[in-house]
Amino acid sequence: MTERLATARDLLRRFPLIDGHNDLPWEIREQFGGDPVRAKLSGPVPVTQTDLPRLAEGHVGAQFWSVYVPATLAGDTAVTAVLEQIDLVHRMIRAYPGRLALATSAEGVERAFAAGKIASLLGAEGGHSIGSSLGVLRALYTLGVRYLTLTHNNNVGWADAATDQPDAGGLTDFGREVVREMQRIGMLVDLSHVAPSTMHAVLDIAVAPVIFSHSSARALCDHPRNVPDEVLTRLAANRGVCMVTFVPFFVSPDCAQWQAGLIAELDRRGLDPRDMSSWGTVLPEWEAAHPMPVATLAQVADHIDHVRAVAGVDHVGIGGDYDGSARMPAGLSDVSGYPALFAELLARGWTETDCAALAGGNLLRVLRDAGRYADNVATATPG
Repeated sequence: MTERLATARDLLRRFPLIDGHNDLPWEIREQFGGDPVRAKLSGPVPVTQTDLPRLAEGHVGAQFWSVYVPATLAGDTAVTAVLEQIDLVHRMIRAYPGRLALATSAEGVERAFAAGKIASLLGAEGGHSIGSSLGVLRALYTLGVRYLTLTHNNNVGWADAATDQPDAGGLTDFGREVVREMQRIGMLVDLSHVAPSTMHAVLDIAVAPVIFSHSSARALCDHPRNVPDEVLTRLAANRGVCMVTFVPFFVSPDCAQWQAGLIAELDRRGLDPRDMSSWGTVLPEWEAAHPMPVATLAQVADHIDHVRAVAGVDHVGIGGDYDGSARMPAGLSDVSGYPALFAELLARGWTETDCAALAGGNLLRVLRDAGRYADNVATATPG
């Protein structure tokens, strides 16, 4: 295993690892008053799963920083909050210029990686953050946002979420307009968090590749946040990528069952399980009486293997969701653990070419394809 770990580290020095989702910006907002300087990311940060030394140890070459805002916010309040999160990420990048570099394209990722910096991309989590405005959507793109997750835990009026009651039939007419406009400007459509009906509705109209920024395989763990096999098959036809997440509830059936029990308890107490802030009022007591099972690195590798088997090696990536989940699998407790995951895959027979595609090659292709489609549309549209 030591030899494979060394091989994995060498591989990640040569090929950029692009992680699809990290919630550090929200943690900086909550823990450090939105001040990335106060967070002191250049040294160990005990209250987060992410800091610059551990990113270096994990050989992270590029990171999509989530500019998440809670689904409990709506309208102008949600738009203001997402703009504040975008500003926070830009300030974070400026605060650590020797370690981080803003990237808005595949070429930008490659330039930052060649310079020894972590390419920093932005992803907005939840369509509520655009306030039902295509103008806001375009403004987010101008500010550097390169994917929009269509929903978070709640429906957004024009798209159905995986963890809410169906309302829009997948996508409304306006939802389809949002998807088309995203593809027209070159913003990636992210299908993590959405209902299967929404996944299919998007794939019915998508002409450029789409992504799942942090989802795993439903065939291995029957959680509504995961991707059914029939969608993975369609994703391959779309040339998109499913970036497998590490969240224990989405990786381990035992952990998913444990979460289902917690959600039932929240319901019993009249609390909305979609509102993540309500969990803290119940979780300590629930966990004391019901210790949470442990997910494993091997189970994450199982999901990666499954996505590869169904969709193909060209359609799988990694989206850890660090700092978006209080617990992570054994062996992947923080962002330093990626080489161990690649060592496990090498032990399972993955080649260097396969690992390079998984690490970031597939996502770079998707970024290029999205940009190329947007350029072609712009060229074809009369000025």
